[in-house]
Amino acid sequence: MTTHHIVSAYDEELASLGNRIAAMGGHAERMVEQAVAALINADQALARKVIADDLVLDEGQRWIDDQSIVLIAKRQPMADDLREIIGTIRIAADLERVGDLGKSIAKRVVAVADARQPVQLFRGLEALANLALTQLKQVLDVFASRDVAAISFMRDRDEEIDAMYTSLFRELLTYMMEDPRNISPCTHLLFCAKNIERIGDHATNIAETVFYIVTGEQLPLERPKEDKSHKVVMIGGKVIRA
Repeated sequence: MTTHHIVSAYDEELASLGNRIAAMGGHAERMVEQAVAALINADQALARKVIADDLVLDEGQRWIDDQSIVLIAKRQPMADDLREIIGTIRIAADLERVGDLGKSIAKRVVAVADARQPVQLFRGLEALANLALTQLKQVLDVFASRDVAAISFMRDRDEEIDAMYTSLFRELLTYMMEDPRNISPCTHLLFCAKNIERIGDHATNIAETVFYIVTGEQLPLERPKEDKSHKVVMIGGKVIRA
């Protein structure tokens, strides 16, 4: 439910925070999409664009932080308004981190392009990225609509992202064992896969923040929040899951 204040400028100031979050969210999505596309297609020009675009999210987070401090000092918000402002700061930080992860993927394009790997590895990365980006897009839609009914489902879906990442982790290790020449490029792909998995974690963090903004309540702490790659081991020259 939207609250309207006697001072209309206050409503406009709060709305400006939400608008900036929406802009940052769209920009973060594009960065990740383009970073993965650059990786798959060995597109170094697109990778450089993604790296340069990260500045937009850095500036967005700084603007959110500055405006929020001014708003708190000037309006002395309480209850719903205070949760809105604090939540916005937290979401901006998560989106800025998503941009950093996209930039990290883009930085590895050159290293991976020098020794192309089997196409199924890139398909696995693309599938993982699509799942994480779907999670991010949906939670940003919830932030815009304030319809928190789907948040518990989205929160649980993080398990699916972790499971897919663990499977890809095993596959990459297998390729590294089969041919030592694969070690360097597959190591870079492992970092890319982990970055994508972390994007899903940030989307889940945003979902929890939106729930708190809307309801004033925290979601339970108990939720799967890690992949199972630490259980993958090599025995007898084979990659297995412990």
